[in-house]
Amino acid sequence: MATNRFTVLIVPGLREPVDQHWQTLLAAGLPRVRTVPPMGREDLDCAGKVAAIEREAQAIDGPIIIVAHSGGVVMTVHWARQTRRKVLGALLATPPDFETPMPAGYPTLDALRAGGWLPLPREPLPFPSIVAASRNDPLAAYDRVARMATDWDSTLVDLGKAGHLNPASGYGPWPEATQWIDMLADCAH
Repeated sequence: MATNRFTVLIVPGLREPVDQHWQTLLAAGLPRVRTVPPMGREDLDCAGKVAAIEREAQAIDGPIIIVAHSGGVVMTVHWARQTRRKVLGALLATPPDFETPMPAGYPTLDALRAGGWLPLPREPLPFPSIVAASRNDPLAAYDRVARMATDWDSTLVDLGKAGHLNPASGYGPWPEATQWIDMLADCAH
């Protein structure tokens, strides 16, 4: 990975940091990386989360590749509508379907609407992107994520049955992430 050409900006979802999460492990192995501070499930202010992405992005010199997971994907697509930062591309892994009721323990549609998450942006992203979707993600049906990818003009990657691509689904390291990052960087150059 030739990360000397860009900085990877990690955008976590609505979780607290987890040592064995693939994003945490990926960040530990990258020479140029910044991570948006996670704000947890209790703070559902989407505008505040988008502002946090912008602060981290503005602190980076040079081009960026975004690596977002779960709710971080939704934050990223909201952020993409307003930023002027140069983004080479984005890896958007297992976005949740915030437009349908979530399982118990996750925010309700009313809470998401009140927090500014809805409606979900559906216009094409202003940079190349890859949406990695799971066939058995408890937070989003595959066909709904495929529709998001189409709307965002993203390349859809079928992960098979990967759950929500998190430690609870058996994922710590996700080595394929570096391949997708390299692909985005190569396409940009």
